[in-house]
Amino acid sequence: MSSAEYLQGACVWHGADMQTSPRWVKHFPAAVLDEIDTAVHKASDIDWQDVNRDNFPLPSAAPFFDDVRAELENGSGMVKIVGLDVGRYDAEQLRRIWYALGRHLGTPMFQNRRGELMREIKDEGAGVGAKLYGATVDASGKEFLSSGARTLSPGELRFHTDRCDVVGLLCVRQASEGGVSKLASSATVYNEMLKRRPDLHSLLCRPIPRSRFGEEAGGQYVSYDLPVFGVREGKLTSHFSLTYIENAQLLPGVRRLSDAEHEALRLLLQLAQEHCFEMRFAPGDIQLLNNHIVYHGRTAFKDDASTGQDRMLMRLWLSVPNSRALPEDHAILWGDVASGMPHGGIAQPATPCTV
Repeated sequence: MSSAEYLQGACVWHGADMQTSPRWVKHFPAAVLDEIDTAVHKASDIDWQDVNRDNFPLPSAAPFFDDVRAELENGSGMVKIVGLDVGRYDAEQLRRIWYALGRHLGTPMFQNRRGELMREIKDEGAGVGAKLYGATVDASGKEFLSSGARTLSPGELRFHTDRCDVVGLLCVRQASEGGVSKLASSATVYNEMLKRRPDLHSLLCRPIPRSRFGEEAGGQYVSYDLPVFGVREGKLTSHFSLTYIENAQLLPGVRRLSDAEHEALRLLLQLAQEHCFEMRFAPGDIQLLNNHIVYHGRTAFKDDASTGQDRMLMRLWLSVPNSRALPEDHAILWGDVASGMPHGGIAQPATPCTV
């Protein structure tokens, strides 16, 4: 029987309530939009990767960003920012703007072993994701894609978290059909599982084998153990991606999950679905999610490039200065687990990766 306590606070929410609650939706102040417009034109000769808070100043934005970070860390764990007119800017200007916003909010982290700090999330076509992020075969001989590869396809994405404090998505274009974001409070899932099945809850508080498949160079051969649920100082972190758990089960020498552990993982996904809500992006919308307390997924989508409805999002992974302290055993994945320290992201190879 689990001895865990129920989580409290604004991070515990139900999807039906969040659909009607405006607290997580924030509008860019008009002054900040004016400053963005001024800064992006002054930074026209600066590569987006060299943009920082000094060469892309937003002098009146500090209180707004403080409010955003507070909602992410101590509130619901999610924010949608609206008001940016992406139609005013070309692709390079949007990259400067988005990276600058990331630098004002926190520290951008590497998203893959090739050192990308910003990634376009779109349908890259058959085989591209597998080449970039890796694929193998399962026990039946069927192709098994890494999580990174799956993001570059139009297929459904299961509930998961990314390897950073905050994942940020800027919608540039939306698909003609689908591509709906699904969000669930991992704190609510934690509480519901503790209430319904404390025996299964306790299993997810213990180490579960994972694979680094498709992340670090050579990572398809590396496994590690990490609980799905970890709590430190009353704050949850739930790092979860079923793909990496499933892939670990394909590796030799990795402990095989018990039937009860498989049942616990199925229940987690069931509870996430029960308590989620759906949010469709509009061009210019910015979604920010605290990965420690929010699971996110996506419905499948269809593009129609002839009408300009081919889904494209720009993604940043951020470490934020007000981040929570993580349990000590999470250092195997996150690095420094102290509060407010840059952690997460993908470790870079000692020599440049050419794949």
